[in-house]
Amino acid sequence: MAKRMGWLVILWLLLCSLQVLVAEDVWTGVERVVAIGDVHGDLQQFAAILQSAALIDSRNRWIGGKTHLVQTGDVLDRGPHSRKVMDLLMELEKQARKAGGVVHALIGNHEAMNVYGDLRYVSPEEYAAFRDANSEAVRDQFFKEHVEELKRTSPDVKVDGDYRKKWETSHPLGYFEHRVAFGPKGKYGKWIRRHNAVIRIDDSLFLHGGISPKYASMSIQLINETVRAELEDFSKLKGGMAMDPEGPLWCRGMAEKEASLLAPEVEVVLRSFQCQRIVIGHTVTDGTVIPRLAGKVVLIDAGMASFYGGRQACLLLEKGKAVVMHRGQKLDLPVEGNVTLLAFLKQAAALDPAPSPLEAYIKRVESGAAEVGRSKDSLQ
Repeated sequence: MAKRMGWLVILWLLLCSLQVLVAEDVWTGVERVVAIGDVHGDLQQFAAILQSAALIDSRNRWIGGKTHLVQTGDVLDRGPHSRKVMDLLMELEKQARKAGGVVHALIGNHEAMNVYGDLRYVSPEEYAAFRDANSEAVRDQFFKEHVEELKRTSPDVKVDGDYRKKWETSHPLGYFEHRVAFGPKGKYGKWIRRHNAVIRIDDSLFLHGGISPKYASMSIQLINETVRAELEDFSKLKGGMAMDPEGPLWCRGMAEKEASLLAPEVEVVLRSFQCQRIVIGHTVTDGTVIPRLAGKVVLIDAGMASFYGGRQACLLLEKGKAVVMHRGQKLDLPVEGNVTLLAFLKQAAALDPAPSPLEAYIKRVESGAAEVGRSKDSLQ
């Protein structure tokens, strides 16, 4: 009997450890949520927003208590400090858990790209962050192996000084360490692969890009399991969800589609996912958190990174009430019509350093021709 009880205890512990490895995707009874959009390697701006939302102190330590922080993906690329941002999030995950809070670092398209090797937007500083004393020797060895492969497969290729220089330009010091770190056994690869792409907290759905009609009938759990499976096994990427322009990591329809066409699609998603609000990043707004369809869709990628102008804004959900933290000041999120939206935009613009990036948007709203979101570029 004692032996049987011992095995039952061991089994229980194993089950608990498995639950830790896979993030929960539905949460209820959460009194305070802070949702922050794309960081893109800008540690300074990210820390500033976290401090303004009373989540960290001046030494970047968690003070948010039971708050849930949702970062909707794209902490990587374009900026110089992606590695430091990930390290900060890893520490905050631990510290928040001890305080009764939770940090949700969702998978964005840039996290997925770094995992499966699409490195178009990795900055030189990011590779340099992975450089160490052995980097030159490591690169030399990889070049030797590359040359041997060329001899077998492309013997007509001329490998001279110019060829090597070009190869080294595309493989800067730190490149190979970067790839190992994002691999299945690497620190950051393992971290990203165990995260969710979509979560629901009470009546709000959070994700990076959006839910297109193609995926509106799928469950949160199935979406997350599918994205994680594809990032574990790259043979599943082609034709899959993680690289799909209509998938949750890439979709822009909720940010850019004409409201009259989007409205019925959003109603389907709200019913299917049992929520009242969809919060997304990915598509840069004109400079603050912007609601669509009376707040049923909320765009939170205000362009925080210096690459986009260092615009400081995030969404707060406090006991169900939606508030925008803009430049450290709380403003009620407008949910009814352009008159309320216009007043909100003018309040936010008044808090910006002049000239406010919102000025052009304000003029469009006043003229009745506002475009809510704009793409970072056709790929990103």
